[in-house]
Amino acid sequence: MNFIENVGEGIKSIKANKLRTILTAAIIAIGITSLVGILTAIDAIQTSVEESFSNLGSKTYTIGNVRSRGSVGGKKAKSHPKVKYEELQKFKELFQGYGLVSLNGVASYNSEVKQGSKVTNPNVMVRGVDENFLAIDSYEIATGRNFSASEIQNGSNVAIIAHELTETLFDKGENPIGKKISFLGANCRVIGTLKSQGGSGGRGNLDRRIIIPLNTARVVGSDRNMSFQATVAMNNSIEMDQSIGVATGLMRAIRGERPIDENSFEITANKSIGERLDEISGYLKVGGFTIGFITLLGASIGLMNIMLVSVTERTREIGIRKAMGATPLKIRQQFLIEALVICQMGGFGGIILGITIGNVIAQVMGANTFIVPWIWVGFGVMIGMIVGLLSGYLPAHKASKMDPIESLRFE
Repeated sequence: MNFIENVGEGIKSIKANKLRTILTAAIIAIGITSLVGILTAIDAIQTSVEESFSNLGSKTYTIGNVRSRGSVGGKKAKSHPKVKYEELQKFKELFQGYGLVSLNGVASYNSEVKQGSKVTNPNVMVRGVDENFLAIDSYEIATGRNFSASEIQNGSNVAIIAHELTETLFDKGENPIGKKISFLGANCRVIGTLKSQGGSGGRGNLDRRIIIPLNTARVVGSDRNMSFQATVAMNNSIEMDQSIGVATGLMRAIRGERPIDENSFEITANKSIGERLDEISGYLKVGGFTIGFITLLGASIGLMNIMLVSVTERTREIGIRKAMGATPLKIRQQFLIEALVICQMGGFGGIILGITIGNVIAQVMGANTFIVPWIWVGFGVMIGMIVGLLSGYLPAHKASKMDPIESLRFE
């Protein structure tokens, strides 16, 4: 019996035991699904977050409060006073000529918005901005207009709403422009709507927010409780390090810091955000791979047990084949082929399920992209082959060593 005939015998045996084959393949599919699903979800979320931050451009950075770092070496990290609106306003005036500056701050992360009888969930971000915000953050107006200089300066009760709010608060085909909405105790007139941004990540859901003049936000959100930041878009003629150096010097002077003092504010460039995201993503992938590997290890042990049971059940068949001249190599090949085919069936099913489940999880978590991670697909196929070989070797070896006379006596 040549190799091709042995493959045929292996497949014929698989078809003859459909229920066992399906159950065994399902065990492998669960292991591959967990591995591919976790890694697919991580890749999809990472892609969405990277697209979200790419809207800011590669030549932007933000100036804001120093993030809390807890305790360092058993000692509580030094706290710094919050960056004030007046300080950032002065920075904006002094930074002219070096780049475009936008001042902004969040009045609420969980506001409830009403329009007539319709109301949103209490998960809407209300952000106060100035006249440069939309240009720097690459938002696009879908309908209506941007804020005027007088509306920004006077803190008018006007608002620009994101795509999801347009769909939630207004009927299909209804024009939101000029309509009144209420939130945080204020009534604002809608002057514009934004195109869908999608994505989530560190900037929250981009389609679930309201943008209002910064001075309006300081009233409705309580100026004392708000956190303000400046987003800087550099001139093309200035390098990132040079621009950040100028900004750092200005902010230190504005906040009255001595040469020996450390910075009481934080400057974050988009490049460093991307590096941190890559680092976090790497850790998540290691964790996801570990969880998937443990699940797959359990699946391979289950497959090995089922194959050992199969060898015992087919003892008489093995004896007949050996009596008719089948060599131990041919017997071993048949059982290895069966294990490989079953693993590949489970592997391909697990890959499809993993990609689907991984993308669904990513969508639920706010990602706006569907990806097929070809690297993990290839990895899943390879893992399926390795699991098949490792799980099938012991049963195949046991079958090949059986004594034909003793096997024929088996009842």
